[in-house]
Amino acid sequence: MTGVQRYATQIVLALDALAARGALEVECQLVLPPGAPPLPLRAIAQAHHGRLRGHAWEQVDFAKVARGGVALSLAASGPVFQHRQVAVIHDAAIYRFPENYSRSYVLLHRVVDRLLARRATIATVSDFSRGELAHWLSVPADEIVVAPNSAEHLDAAPDEGVFAKLGLAEDQPFFLTIGSLTRNKNLRLAIEAMRHQPAASRLVIVGQIDGGVFAAEIPHAPEQVILAGRLSDGEVTALMRRARALVFPSLYEGFGIPPLEAFGNDCPVLASAIAPVREVCGDAADFFDPHDASALAARMHRALDDQDGAWRAERLARGRARLAHFSWERSAATLATACVGAARRT
Repeated sequence: MTGVQRYATQIVLALDALAARGALEVECQLVLPPGAPPLPLRAIAQAHHGRLRGHAWEQVDFAKVARGGVALSLAASGPVFQHRQVAVIHDAAIYRFPENYSRSYVLLHRVVDRLLARRATIATVSDFSRGELAHWLSVPADEIVVAPNSAEHLDAAPDEGVFAKLGLAEDQPFFLTIGSLTRNKNLRLAIEAMRHQPAASRLVIVGQIDGGVFAAEIPHAPEQVILAGRLSDGEVTALMRRARALVFPSLYEGFGIPPLEAFGNDCPVLASAIAPVREVCGDAADFFDPHDASALAARMHRALDDQDGAWRAERLARGRARLAHFSWERSAATLATACVGAARRT
């Protein structure tokens, strides 16, 4: 599940929880493309509609259903001719880093984004992304709604079997990172910093990364790096609760959910000192320059050298306090309010 998919799922579940308590002033229906699995909803009706898939389904089949009401489009796109709509665009990565995407993908989203900016209410996930989208889409920043991510979803029972699965001994120190080989995730920095850690320590990378591609892109990765692939929420929870820290070295994010997930599972965070990550983490993370492997290596050394546990205890307390700033239900309510405003559009 990508960050965008996670956001869409959790916002729908939060809207359903609000509806079940009678706390929504709008009536919602979840419209699903053919073959999409339904969600466990209590109060919101859901139905499959249409025959198309992907963007064609969104622009044709979904648009037909939404025409009589307000469309809430949560996954960085939406039907471009729907005026009464709230469309969540998560970041401006296709503008900042077009080389990370295919030309057709960049062209499609640039066209769709600009059409939505003229017709729909634009929402996003952070103040940083609001500024980015205001710049690239020529929309006044104060007209863009901010409905952040949260982290209550990662509460699965820890699956302790993951340690044997990955060959991690009970007392073996390790760091955790979640991401891909795309440039903005900056995994190269974490791997480079790992070269300066004790031989017994490990860096566990969670995410779908092809081993052959990894070897081609990073041919001299230290043996300490473990490619875990995709893991269940329970396995990730177990790793977070035992890791010395989550390493989050991104060069660009619209928000960045993993640090919040780490805070919720008592895992310290070593994070890139970029604006959106600082916005999310506040004073709860240890920051480093995402271009300086030695700076990250020093933060990792500190986490490993925490003999009395004081460093970890302070960061866990700060992380728990930081979580209070975010809530899926608050963000869902913000988007519902934006839908009420969009209903008045002509």
